[in-house]
Amino acid sequence: LVGVLGAGTFVVWTSYEQRNPGEQLPHDPSLPNVVVLGNGWGSTAFLKQLDNEGYNVIVISPRNYFLFTPLLPSVTVGTLAARSILEPTRFLTRHLKRKVEVYEAEVTSVDPVKKTIQLSDTSEIKGAVADTEIGYDYLVYAVGAENNTFGIKGVKGTLPSSTRLSSSAKVTFILLDHACFLKEVSDAEKIRVRLMDCIESANFAGQTEAEIDRLLSFVVVGGGPTGVEYAGELHDFLVEDLSKWFPDIAGRIKITLIEALPNVLPMFSKQLMSVLRFELTFFKKHFLTHQFSLACSDYTMSTFKENNIDIATKTMVQEVKEKVIIAKNENKELVEYPYGLLVWATGNTARPVTRDLMSKIGEAQNSRRGLLVDEHLRLLGADGIFALGDCTATNYAPTAQAASQQGKYLARVFQQLAKKDGLLKELEVAKSSNAEPSRLDSLANAVIRASAIRPFHYTSLAYIGSDKAIADLPVMSGNLAAAGFATYYFWRSAYLSQLFSLRNRVLVLTDWTKCKVLGRDVSRE
Repeated sequence: LVGVLGAGTFVVWTSYEQRNPGEQLPHDPSLPNVVVLGNGWGSTAFLKQLDNEGYNVIVISPRNYFLFTPLLPSVTVGTLAARSILEPTRFLTRHLKRKVEVYEAEVTSVDPVKKTIQLSDTSEIKGAVADTEIGYDYLVYAVGAENNTFGIKGVKGTLPSSTRLSSSAKVTFILLDHACFLKEVSDAEKIRVRLMDCIESANFAGQTEAEIDRLLSFVVVGGGPTGVEYAGELHDFLVEDLSKWFPDIAGRIKITLIEALPNVLPMFSKQLMSVLRFELTFFKKHFLTHQFSLACSDYTMSTFKENNIDIATKTMVQEVKEKVIIAKNENKELVEYPYGLLVWATGNTARPVTRDLMSKIGEAQNSRRGLLVDEHLRLLGADGIFALGDCTATNYAPTAQAASQQGKYLARVFQQLAKKDGLLKELEVAKSSNAEPSRLDSLANAVIRASAIRPFHYTSLAYIGSDKAIADLPVMSGNLAAAGFATYYFWRSAYLSQLFSLRNRVLVLTDWTKCKVLGRDVSRE
């Protein structure tokens, strides 16, 4: 009883505190201006951890909320509601020590020499001022990236240049895209509608056998965390819900994961890739740790078929048509994959504003993958710019987990910078007042310690379906690879703890509970 009362009191108090932010320090012209571009994982983690008492912070993003993207695959099948994984940016910035300006706008240009940015209001309703310029002392560049189609014909449809788009024609334009992406809430909702459309159309009276098989063929292109987690969620939806409400056709659903590389999840350790292949093959309750080494044996492919999950590695998509994917397999043979739903999760490419910034910097930014940074996330070739997340070209996987850990790391860097600036000012005052040599030495050593910034390291997690997850954790000088049933609960608790507010934690936990007790909704909105 005491525990229940204590937990209830904590929830009520935390909820009240988060809904009623206190007074903030005003803008201080004498402090450096930190402009944060984007409010994704990297920038949001940076803002949450930042002590901004020593900075004036401005946040600019085309959307006014943070999206918990690792749980976006759960939205596509109804495990979670979209609102459960959204957090308004001002819910975070209003709790910082000093006032933060938040502007919903699109950044069109960054001038690394003048240290200015151009931004534009792209909303439907605009005021008298829709374009402006803002200066910065430090720039946290975290604009993310676009979906990379690699120029493959048919992935993203386009209208002829002579076609004029009216407001009603926008819907037609969207339907011309044969592939569905999975980056935004609108993407998840589109996948959800398309998924149920395929199932209901397959169930239509008099539907041909060949068309039923095509409509119930769900293809995921891309073996990274997004593709693997979506395939896992789709499998859960099939086993736990569709098999009950569509028993006549559920057994004919086929899930195919296509990956150009030899392995899925290439950012995980090789040891863990073997675990993943075994886990996707053998859906049984068990727990695995790093104490084993499983080879990728020949029997896995036959078991994939039995479980309606087919992993086609070393397979490159050549063209996407309205009802079929043309791909080249590892034997250089052209193969066809009929599909009803195609989810494209192959990777990222730089946004136009990022490419423009790279061209302005010049030779220091010569990577096609994105912005080059040093081990402290400082942009090469530019002063005062830090870059993190999907817009960068690092050795780390472009995942939400990596961006979040980069944001937290960068917040510590800024705290060290603020401490260093304070110590330098104190050292100058001490020198001007002819302080004792011991005092000067102490301050100088403190400045040196404040300048010593440790490099960045990160941890990986992924959900693979059937209440299983995998983790690649840095332990001392090596990695701990874990997978299985128990790791699934570690995955859920880790993601739950990473949600930025009590409101989101309660909503997600409630959705998970509803899913287990009541099942997922199979209606088409």
